Amino acid sequence: MDSIWPIVIGAAQLSDREVTLETAANPIKMLARIVREAAESSGGDPRLVESIDTIGLADTLGWSAQNPPRLLADAIGAKPATEWQSGVGGESALALTNDAAMRIASGDSQLAFVGGCNNIRAFGLARKAGFRFDWPTGGAGEPIAVGKSGAGSDQSELDVGLEMPISVYPIFENALRAAHGQSLDEHRRAMGALFEPFTRIAAANPYAWFPVERSAEELCKPTSANRMICFPYTKFLNAVMATDQSAGVLLASPTMARRLGIPEENWIYWRGGALEIEDPWLISLRPSYSESPALKTCHETAFANARIALDEIDLIDFYSCFPSAVSMACQMLGLAQNDARGLTLTGGLPYAGGPGNSYSFHSLAVAVTRLREKTGEHALVTGVGWYLTKHSATILSRRPPSAGQAPSAAPSTEATQASWRAPAVTLQPEANGAATVETYTIVHDRDGRPVKGIIIGRLTETDQRFFANTVPDPDLLADLEKIELIGTHGSVRHQEGRNLYIPD
Repeated sequence: MDSIWPIVIGAAQLSDREVTLETAANPIKMLARIVREAAESSGGDPRLVESIDTIGLADTLGWSAQNPPRLLADAIGAKPATEWQSGVGGESALALTNDAAMRIASGDSQLAFVGGCNNIRAFGLARKAGFRFDWPTGGAGEPIAVGKSGAGSDQSELDVGLEMPISVYPIFENALRAAHGQSLDEHRRAMGALFEPFTRIAAANPYAWFPVERSAEELCKPTSANRMICFPYTKFLNAVMATDQSAGVLLASPTMARRLGIPEENWIYWRGGALEIEDPWLISLRPSYSESPALKTCHETAFANARIALDEIDLIDFYSCFPSAVSMACQMLGLAQNDARGLTLTGGLPYAGGPGNSYSFHSLAVAVTRLREKTGEHALVTGVGWYLTKHSATILSRRPPSAGQAPSAAPSTEATQASWRAPAVTLQPEANGAATVETYTIVHDRDGRPVKGIIIGRLTETDQRFFANTVPDPDLLADLEKIELIGTHGSVRHQEGRNLYIPD
């Protein structure tokens, strides 16, 4: 059993906060640096990178190549037998990590690297200057596509403006507020209290994109520097996308680790993981916006696979693109939002950064460091793809597994999944009649002015769900942000190909 148990032998990350057009590194250069620094952190011979037989990379937003893993392999002098490339989704980093661990457990791999990077800051600079990077686009062969792909939204959602995370996650946030019975002001304070500790962690994180400590009030109060994006989220409550960052981990079998001379005090055991997909996939068909059954099942399955309970976890990093992602994780696991262990290791996506499918590699890198420093025995890291759609979890430990325990990233059982796969709701594309608001958000422009209301509601007569917009009246929209809109009544009519909601 000892010979096949996956262990993390090294991890590394970088943040180029001073990136310019002249200094911007392409993804392969960034990842090659991460591989070498992860190897150095292992305490073994840095030439071990040449022995890597599995490479898995998260998709890099804005950049594509024929075979990125092969490009990386050529850059570091490795000849991997297995090359993986993920699709889009924040669950990708841990899905790749778990897959690599299980490949080691099966004896099909001895040394694997999984990683990812984000270059959106550099792309933004180039676009502003009318410049085009000459970055590699080749790589012989074709990588194996891993993970569940597919668009995050359908046309009905796109038509009303639910086309990006910044407008979709507020839909969940407002639904959670109503489900918890909070007033608007109570909820605003709760969001600030949730993320204030994240800023403290980020301020102490040398790799954080925004290492700035902020108060709860500062996070949630709209100002010229902290404009409202989509109600109720101000800028400081949104994940930061424009970063240049990279991170990754090396996994090995104990046999290979000993062969490479990795000191056993540097071994961090991969104890288990899981991946679950929300069903229904589309947000328009989800039975509830204040629950995420697949999230709960994913994390509980990871605990079962690792044979480690939530109460035994010392270090926690919940995927934190927006407050609702963290609040939902707490709710589904029955965890207090002020849990003494904390809910982030990095400072979270709004402050530490690490977006573009690879955030959780940064979380893993911190978890490995913390476990080596013996500030905890067990760590839980989670990932989320699209709109609370895809969920992943990985559990690491300083302790070796119990005798007779087998490595597992097995999914939940069909019986477990059936228990929460409720029938999809009926969506009425051409809605007319009396209606009630189920959840909503209000979109603001770059000057902070409200410009569009997005309403998800139910028809009074049939209970069918509809998607609609309000009239683009800034005064009306401003007034709607001052009341609890969920549960209020109005009417909806279909005109000129769109549903228009009119509050009473």
